[in-house]
Amino acid sequence: MSERWARAVLSAYRLGGSLAYPVIGTYVAWRSSKGKEDPARRRERYGRAGRPRPEGPLIWMHAASVGETLAVVPLIESILSYGINVVLTTGTVTSAQLADERLGDRIIHQYVPLDLKPAVSRFLDHWQPDLAIIAESEIWPMTILELGKRRVPQVLVNGRLSDRSFASWHKRAYVAEALFENLAHVVAQSDLDGERFAALGARPVTVSGNLKVDTAPPPADERELQMLQRQILRRPTWAAVSTHDGEELVAAEVHTRLRSRHPGLLTIIVPRHPNRAAALTEQFAGMGLKVARRSAGDRIEADTDILLGDTIGEMGLYLRLTEIAFVGRSLTSEGGQNPLEPAMLRTAILAGRNVQNFRDSYQRLIDRGGAKLVRDPDMLAGAVNFLLLNDKVRRNMIAAGLTAVDEMRGALARTLKALDPFIQPLIVKSRLKGTQ
Repeated sequence: MSERWARAVLSAYRLGGSLAYPVIGTYVAWRSSKGKEDPARRRERYGRAGRPRPEGPLIWMHAASVGETLAVVPLIESILSYGINVVLTTGTVTSAQLADERLGDRIIHQYVPLDLKPAVSRFLDHWQPDLAIIAESEIWPMTILELGKRRVPQVLVNGRLSDRSFASWHKRAYVAEALFENLAHVVAQSDLDGERFAALGARPVTVSGNLKVDTAPPPADERELQMLQRQILRRPTWAAVSTHDGEELVAAEVHTRLRSRHPGLLTIIVPRHPNRAAALTEQFAGMGLKVARRSAGDRIEADTDILLGDTIGEMGLYLRLTEIAFVGRSLTSEGGQNPLEPAMLRTAILAGRNVQNFRDSYQRLIDRGGAKLVRDPDMLAGAVNFLLLNDKVRRNMIAAGLTAVDEMRGALARTLKALDPFIQPLIVKSRLKGTQ
């Protein structure tokens, strides 16, 4: 009965997608009008290839957005060293830009096809991948089923399941099992993630650690960095990065409370979604704060209160301007954001308590003394004040964060070991092709 029910649910999903396909263009057009799609490449979302398929073995790698793309760049570079072609799909314009910056024409980038049978089938008919590698938590039923029907091995790497996702799948356990049985291997980020995938029917499951630990810190343009440092001089600074709605105002309120205690204090606010910058600037101005917007090229003057980091791809720049970073989506929102980049770039890390999506990374940082969780805005203000006043404590936290990151490294090697049984036949196939 349960198996029949799962098949019925998945059949309904397939049918619903087929019925929606003729009108899905309106949705894609709307996303394009909001800057969420590349208008010149919209056809790729329907599975229509923008490039010819190269000869030889080919791996399809999928990473949803910027964070997942960054995580798999070293993995892709390792695969490319074997002489295997890689098609990388992502779902956002910013991740496509990142792929071009980091990997260039060494890979073929395509926007991921919509999870509808006509689009997925068209994509697979053209690219005919020998192996599909999916990053983190991208579970798309139609894609998984179509790959399974074609007997293409599917491996989930850097796999994670948030509390909410696990609870949702657990309610539909039979559907989850019908999907996850198509996965040839799950390489999970943590023991807890591994246990969750296994509970939902995935086999086999191994644990690698977080691939993001084995990536390089985000870069910064050295000339831009030096220019901003000259404008800031010796002013005390702290940053609130990857913030979500409500957290920017919390950071601004912390600034107003601390600026009399720390003359010249500069607060750096980097919202997760820069398109909110205009509204934030108005709100800050209403609080009597002077704002310099990075996107406008505003100069940081002696009386500037807030540097608003409303640009994409410059996190490495902002984090190099301070030694204290509050990491958002953790105080007024839930789930948290990745604390590893701030740790790599030598900041003492603060965050709210809602960091479930990065539980393992935060726990390791906290255990070492590199991060501290705060329960409310008052506690955040107190923590920032304390770290500004105590150089030794701040530097000890920075050193502890670097130690924790070093201890977490090794995920890339463990992931490659798990992938070896799938990649070795492709290496042989590639070499045989080269001798013909």
